[in-house]
Amino acid sequence: MRVACFYQSLISDWNHGNAHFLRGVASELIARGHEVDIYEPRDSWSVQNLIAENGPQPLFEFYKAYPQLSTNRYELGQLNLDLALEGAQLVIVHEWNESALIERIGEYRRRNGGFLLFFHDTHHRVAAQRSLPFSLHDYDGVLAYGQVLTGSYLRNGWTRRAWTWHEAADVRVFHPLPMIARTLDLVWVGNWGDEERTAELQEFLVQPVRDLKLKAEMYGVRYPDEAVATLKDAGIRYCGWLPNYKVPEVFARSRVTLHIPRRPYVTDLPGIPTIRPFEAMACGTPLICSPWHDTEHLFTPGKDFLIAHDGEEMTRLISKVLSESDFAEELAINGLTTIRQRHTCAHRVDELLQIYAELATETQRAVAAI
Repeated sequence: MRVACFYQSLISDWNHGNAHFLRGVASELIARGHEVDIYEPRDSWSVQNLIAENGPQPLFEFYKAYPQLSTNRYELGQLNLDLALEGAQLVIVHEWNESALIERIGEYRRRNGGFLLFFHDTHHRVAAQRSLPFSLHDYDGVLAYGQVLTGSYLRNGWTRRAWTWHEAADVRVFHPLPMIARTLDLVWVGNWGDEERTAELQEFLVQPVRDLKLKAEMYGVRYPDEAVATLKDAGIRYCGWLPNYKVPEVFARSRVTLHIPRRPYVTDLPGIPTIRPFEAMACGTPLICSPWHDTEHLFTPGKDFLIAHDGEEMTRLISKVLSESDFAEELAINGLTTIRQRHTCAHRVDELLQIYAELATETQRAVAAI
């Protein structure tokens, strides 16, 4: 089967966590013998920022890390959909795309047919919207990464069909690396968060590290100068952007990591953990979270990971993981086992192909009845 995906970027994960899941899904589809073509704008904001901060070298390194993947970079005004969609049977369009392109692909589907078309939403913006800036009338449905988003699309009448399609770990990349010594007490990988979790980072990360005098590192982008100064004052080494495929090495060096979700994922989108917890547990690293509600029962809190309800409890739990090796090992094994049993990109591809098969059969029956 030929699959065409339109995404913000495949080659850059600078402030672009969706690239992690896309790479894993595309790799899994290719491994199963499917033809996957990925399209991204040449002026992608993620690529532009990556090059501005790090130069072009990370783009070359991406292809070394993912030799099975390639991308078609286009100018929006020059994108030839006849060529891009020729022979496609499944097309996925991510919500980070320009509204004009989202609607243009829908219109092409209406005129030409021949493939199933899905809109893919992996962000919290839609939860606060009363209307969409584009129409999905010509799409076969929406793939949303949480039930609350799925419900929003259906309840508001933005689509006729929607499925919950959670993110998951790319276990080709994210897996334990036991040969690497755990020389760090704690690591945190994530972007600062545009004031959506500044207070939470201070309470659940900075203060516990300071109180426990831990050897800690933080990785990510868009850290304001005052945030970097705060980290330095707490004895935390800020390391900047790190290619996602190198994150497993950092997890392997650390005895514990944290998940501190942005506020919208706690207040507006309960049940959506984002991709970092999947990746941390896939690496066999003990995980402690600030409060979020696993309303979709993806994991077993207290077994797969720990939840700290305030900064004092976070300090106690970090201390417990660092001082009780058997407890830490059991926590890591439980999380890793759950990921491998339920939450890999292979599981998500199974779900995607099942949705495709059901709709394809439905379409064939409708054509036969005409």
